[in-house]
Amino acid sequence: MTVENLPPALGSEAPLTVIGWRESVALPELGIDDIKAKIDTGARSSALHAINIEQFQQDGRDMLRFQVHPYQRDCQHIVIAAAPLLEYREIRNSGGQTQCRPVIETPVRLGEKQWLIELTLTNRDVMGFRLLLGRQAVRQRFLVDAGKSFLQSPPEDRCQDP
Repeated sequence: MTVENLPPALGSEAPLTVIGWRESVALPELGIDDIKAKIDTGARSSALHAINIEQFQQDGRDMLRFQVHPYQRDCQHIVIAAAPLLEYREIRNSGGQTQCRPVIETPVRLGEKQWLIELTLTNRDVMGFRLLLGRQAVRQRFLVDAGKSFLQSPPEDRCQDP
């Protein structure tokens, strides 16, 4: 079965868009115009590199304020973001350890598509990617070609490695 002959997404007429194992995406409500994301279908949830996370109240809602260094190996560029706190969730990290992480919901934009995703916030400073998009974020929207990169989002120079 070739890509052109793939069945349509559930409840959809059009075939799924093919994306690479890494793509450049935007998180517009967080003020992040470009961040390199690893598409990881082995991970259920998505995670964003965030530091200095603090919880506060605004209009009776629990909110989170945090900082993001959207580019690997670049500590000069800092984005300060805020979002409503959805909940705290137990997440098993890549090392098999369980962590209690805050969860937010925010739109993500990849190519011409934009949709809401849940993101856990955690320090990913030692990881190769500041954003991990798990299978919940991409399911029924995309097919992942594990041998290709940046199929829907040609990266800017600073986002090309690793």
